[in-house]
Amino acid sequence: MVSEFSKKRLISGLWAGFFGLCVVGLGKWCFAIAVGAIVHLALLEFFRMAKFKGIRPATKTTLFSCQILLISTQLSANGILPEDIASAVLPLSGAAICGWLLFQPVTGSISDIAASIFGFFYLGFLPSHWLRLMNLSDLEFTPGLAHLPDALANFISPGMLITLAACLMIVASDIGSYFFGRSFGRHSLSPISPSKTVEGAIGGLLCTMLVGVISGEIFGWNSGWLVGGLLGSLVALFAIVGDLTESMMKRDAGLKDSGDALPGHGGILDRIDSYLFTPAVVYYAVIFLIPLVKN
Repeated sequence: MVSEFSKKRLISGLWAGFFGLCVVGLGKWCFAIAVGAIVHLALLEFFRMAKFKGIRPATKTTLFSCQILLISTQLSANGILPEDIASAVLPLSGAAICGWLLFQPVTGSISDIAASIFGFFYLGFLPSHWLRLMNLSDLEFTPGLAHLPDALANFISPGMLITLAACLMIVASDIGSYFFGRSFGRHSLSPISPSKTVEGAIGGLLCTMLVGVISGEIFGWNSGWLVGGLLGSLVALFAIVGDLTESMMKRDAGLKDSGDALPGHGGILDRIDSYLFTPAVVYYAVIFLIPLVKN
């Protein structure tokens, strides 16, 4: 019989998947709002973990800076703001965070600064690449879809499809790792997360590469099976890095989960850890690699 915990995990997972599909399908601005909300909640959980270690991060300043970065990224991707303005948010926010800590009654420490700046990078700069990815509009990134009917072409953009493919690759990595690990897992992958196995990681890699190969062929990439498989392998690698990074932080803070927002899944950060490093990898792989191998 399926345990109550497993039922909650399944239901939460289905709702999270449905939510992700909806926000990608609804388009750029709804997607940007959803990313902003998720980042805000996840950053609160990250700072909660930091406080368990006695760290006093610049919580409000960092939360505000992350939202400014996401908004400016979205506006610049749509041509409303110059790209240089979005680029300037990163160093200016770093200075603002340090300034806030500097003028507190108890001056901030190295760990306070490090946690705040890393939080801004981890849950601001990295997720902003989802917005960059979603806003890709050049058909050279998906030449196989150039002949779509106008009604579909006006609704479906290259960025939307590549974003969806990236999400499916991460899902494939999670599912493959889970089922291969449970069926064949014998060798621990890392002491940071004893439940993860080498066999599970290999299974996740194979599943992710399969989704990448299918995506590459659908998108009409030259040598689509090769480029898609390579992209899938990168996604699998960095999904594991994201997962283990969050596990390392939880272990250091002495916590089992980052929060309890999602029954059966823990916190928001527990659910999105594989989605943090991957968008930057996919974005830069697509914009640099696809033009090199185009027909």
